[in-house]
Amino acid sequence: MNVHPDLSFLALIKTASIVVQAILGLLALLSLWSWWHIFIKLFQLSRAARDADAFEESFWKGGDLNELYQQASQAKTGSGLEHIFTAGFREYAKHRRQGSTSAVTLDSARRAMRAAYQREIDTLEAHLAGLATVGSVSPYIGLFGTVWGIMNAFRGLSNVGQATLAQVAPGIAEALIATAIGLFAAIPAVVAYNRFAHDVDRLAVRYETFIEEFSNILQRQG
Repeated sequence: MNVHPDLSFLALIKTASIVVQAILGLLALLSLWSWWHIFIKLFQLSRAARDADAFEESFWKGGDLNELYQQASQAKTGSGLEHIFTAGFREYAKHRRQGSTSAVTLDSARRAMRAAYQREIDTLEAHLAGLATVGSVSPYIGLFGTVWGIMNAFRGLSNVGQATLAQVAPGIAEALIATAIGLFAAIPAVVAYNRFAHDVDRLAVRYETFIEEFSNILQRQG
């Protein structure tokens, strides 16, 4: 066992065993991946909520649905509610031109909106499973590095006639770094996953409510 007077964070990582260094590298990559997707998801969900507010404000002004459909369909980027609205109104208008019955027309529009709704939710939920995996697995990966480091530390002490705290401290310290890095990677991922899952659920409720309300409007028009 190597005894190093320097117990700084970087020195302990530099002098750690290859296995512990590999585990620390893996945890660092997982942490960077989770932070990257945390920021992306944060902006994505914030934009989705703002776009939903803007579309609902335009929709409930009571303007012409055909004009609103033209504006929404020509927009290069749209919100989830816009996609749901355009999918439902497109299907509704197509069946009206074909002379379908009101029940068939409304059912087709609802199915089109449900399909668009599912696509939007799938997009919003992208990478959430990855954040959950990082949050649940990282502490165990760090714990494995800690166990490995402590095992090496005690194995090195077996060759020493009389063990002192100065001889034990470096090996134990470098082992505990793996647990610390594992928690550093896991905690933000867990917090972000819970927050984002809540935000997605709120948007899903808004989308489903809009589908029901728009279906009622189409039914009255039919």
